Amino acid sequence: MSDKIDLELALIQTSLVWQDPAANCAQFELLLEQARGADLVVLPEMFSTGFSMQSAELAEPEDGPTSHWLSAQARRIGAVIAGSLIIQAADGSYRNRLLWARPDGSMAHYDKRHLFRMAGEHKHYAAGSEQVVLELNGWRVRPLVCYDLRFPVWSRAAVGTDLLLYTANWPAARRQHWNRLLPARAIENLCYVAAVNRIGEDGKGCAYSGDSQVLDFQGDSLLNAGAGSGVFRVTLKDSELAAYRERFPAHLDADPFVLQN
Repeated sequence: MSDKIDLELALIQTSLVWQDPAANCAQFELLLEQARGADLVVLPEMFSTGFSMQSAELAEPEDGPTSHWLSAQARRIGAVIAGSLIIQAADGSYRNRLLWARPDGSMAHYDKRHLFRMAGEHKHYAAGSEQVVLELNGWRVRPLVCYDLRFPVWSRAAVGTDLLLYTANWPAARRQHWNRLLPARAIENLCYVAAVNRIGEDGKGCAYSGDSQVLDFQGDSLLNAGAGSGVFRVTLKDSELAAYRERFPAHLDADPFVLQN
């Protein structure tokens, strides 16, 4: 059995103010106060603006105000906070970048790999090329963003994963896909899955149904926020994950593969 401690998650599901970072940060600051005590707090994709293609107008530098705000909030509540925003990288490209802000002030990131071409995201952003595995209290966490959910190869990692973490702006029109793909990712990877979506309607008139959720390694629901607004908490049990992998070690028969850009 592993000696990892259990991991408490807080998922924040809410509507977003269209293309208004200051208003969204003010809203999340109040909600983050309610998330105190969690080890990991997860915000939606593009939490400061909504899912906007105005990358040149809305992008912040890597050390911009929202990044600094996120780091300060992580220190304030003593938890890792994860969520994506629009960043202009050091090479000048625009990225849909998930930031992983730690309470000690350090920061890691993951750049969204699969860009949603049906909204033209591939025309306004550069795709990431690196899988990322982050450690938290002994847990191996793989952050991913929205459309990445549809691509099972990218959701796998040779080094192993205890928690797949998706942050999203997933439209209500494809709600059924969201609710079917998330359990599949949990089952095939023998790991927990946590996914945070938004609710409300964005500035383009696109509606979002929420359904932020956490599933166990058998794809069974541990938490589902439905269409609710607020902070939703759940504790992941390492002993249960380890026992299931020992009892049903399908990962030992997984096919080897190499990812190519």
